[in-house]
Amino acid sequence: MSFERSSLRHLRGGVVSCCLLLGAACAPRETSSPDASDEDTTLKGAYAEYFKVGVALPAMIFMGGDRAAQKLAKAQFNRITAENEMKWASVHPGSSFSFETSDAFVRFGQRNGMEVHGHCLVWHTNQPGWPFQGNRGPATRDEVLARLKKHIDRVAGRYDGKVAYWDVVNEALEDDGAMRRSPWYNTIGPDYVEQAFKMAAAAAPTAKLVYNDYNMWMPPKRDAAVALVQRLQSQGIRIDAVGMQGHYRTAGEPSLQQVEEAILAFKATGVEVLITEFDIDPLPYAWDKLGADVNFTVQQREELDPYVRGFPPEAEAAHAKRYADLFRLFVKHSDVVQSVTFWGLSDDFSWLNTWPIQGRTNYPLLFDRGLRPKKAWFAVMNVARECRAGRCELPEP
Repeated sequence: MSFERSSLRHLRGGVVSCCLLLGAACAPRETSSPDASDEDTTLKGAYAEYFKVGVALPAMIFMGGDRAAQKLAKAQFNRITAENEMKWASVHPGSSFSFETSDAFVRFGQRNGMEVHGHCLVWHTNQPGWPFQGNRGPATRDEVLARLKKHIDRVAGRYDGKVAYWDVVNEALEDDGAMRRSPWYNTIGPDYVEQAFKMAAAAAPTAKLVYNDYNMWMPPKRDAAVALVQRLQSQGIRIDAVGMQGHYRTAGEPSLQQVEEAILAFKATGVEVLITEFDIDPLPYAWDKLGADVNFTVQQREELDPYVRGFPPEAEAAHAKRYADLFRLFVKHSDVVQSVTFWGLSDDFSWLNTWPIQGRTNYPLLFDRGLRPKKAWFAVMNVARECRAGRCELPEP
C-alpha cells in the first residue's frame, strides 16, 4: 500500500508528520514541533511509564512485504504478537514442525527491541485434527497428552528466553462460565488446562504464562476464569497473567465499570493483567451474540455495512472517545495492567473486515487504510499527556 507523507493534526502546538509517526528520516517542516519526542509522537513513548503498547502482526508485515506498515509498527509499538503464525496449524500442521515464519517473527521482535508475546499453545481453532486421531478411532487420553507435550516442548522450548509471554491456553471457557467442550476437553478431560500449564512451565521457564479469553467482563465468565486461576495456584501450577481480550464496541457493552471489575477481580488473585486483542468495533451489531467466537458467521446485509464510503465524523468522534475512556481506565490500573496490545496495525489489517461478516468495511483501530493516525490515535495520545500531568479522571458512569 502507498503512504502519503502529508502533515497531520496539531499535537503539542506542532504538526506531527507521517515521517515522525513512521520513525523515518525526513527533512523537518516549518510547522513541525522542534522538540518532538517519543512522548509526543508514539504510543510506546506516550505510555512508557504505565505499560507496554503492542500490536498483532501478520507475516506480510514482519517479513518485510509491506515496508511502510513495518516502519509504522516499529515506530509506534514496543511489543508484538503474531496473529496466526505461532498457532498449531502454522507451526505443527502434521507430524513435522515448520518454524520458518515463527522464527522470522521472533527475530523481528528481537532486532527491534520489542517484547514478544507467543500466541498460542492450546486452542480449539486453527488446530489440525490429527492430534485427536488414533490408529483405529479417536486417540486415547495418553496419546493426546503425549502429542500435546511434544508440541509444547518443541514450540515453547524453542523460544525460551526469546518469548516473554505465552498464551498457554486460549478460550477454554464459555460465556456462562462452563468449560468449552473442545477436542482437548473431550479427549484429555477438564484437567487439560492444568496439564498444558505444567508442560509450558517446564518447557519455557523464563516466559510468563497466560490464560487468554474474550468477554472476561461478563460476571459468569470472569468468575470462572478467576476460579481457574485459583485452581492452578492451589495445585502449585504456575500462571503469571490473564489476557483480557479487548474486543469491545463503540456503543453498548461492556461498560467501563464491567471492565474495571474484571481487572480488579484478577488483580486480587495476584496475577498480571494484559489487555490483549484490543480493538473497538464501530459497526452495527450483526447478531445478538457478544465476543469473538470465530466459528460464528453472519450473512452480509446492507444495513450492517453502513460506512463503505467513509467513516462519518460523528461516528469517528464517538470511536475516539471510547478509546480515550478505556485508556484512562488502563492507566488507572497500570499497577496491574502490564500491556495493551491492539489486534491489528491499521483498519485494513483488521480481522473485523471479515468477521462475523465477510467483506464489511470496518474502522476499529487507531490507523486508517493509508496508515494515517485517526482521531482515536490523537485521543489516546492526549490521554497520556493528561495523565502525566495528573489530570486523568474517568468520566461519570
